[in-house]
Amino acid sequence: MVRENEVRLNEVAVEPPAPVDAGLVYIGCIHTPWTFRMETPRQGRPDGPLCTIEVFEPWVAALRGIEAFERLEVLYWLDRSRRDLVLQSPASNGEVHGTFSIRSPVRPNPIGTSIVLLEKVEGATLFVRGMDCLDGTPLIDIKPDRTLFKPIAPPQKGDFETGQGDAVHHCQKA
Repeated sequence: MVRENEVRLNEVAVEPPAPVDAGLVYIGCIHTPWTFRMETPRQGRPDGPLCTIEVFEPWVAALRGIEAFERLEVLYWLDRSRRDLVLQSPASNGEVHGTFSIRSPVRPNPIGTSIVLLEKVEGATLFVRGMDCLDGTPLIDIKPDRTLFKPIAPPQKGDFETGQGDAVHHCQKA
């Protein structure tokens, strides 16, 4: 078993710059059965254990209408993750991958995301399946799963842009 803060063969750690406050506010807390990273699932499963998301005041009113969605995207701060690895060896076999090419919790800004199944809502608590984080993880945001969401606001110009034509000015994969 790999220790939590071990730098494996061929991994590279860097000295990260001093953090700058992005103005994040924790809006709640996630409760799961896992208290140790090595027992936490690598990816959440829709048939996983029932977990709860507690939303703090004054954000509870923002839950209005959330019960209409089967799946939610939950964003959270992986507050116990290291932030210094740029190359990682997830299989501990010496093969390395850049941090941005894997879903490791070890990231410069350790933001986690899960698509969860919403089982029920009771007041300020959501009961969900599909989490993959430690008990007590701070909640950053909750959104309806983008594949289920239909915008409420009227369409705007960008909604109809397809990326076809000569005037495309965005990053494209070569």
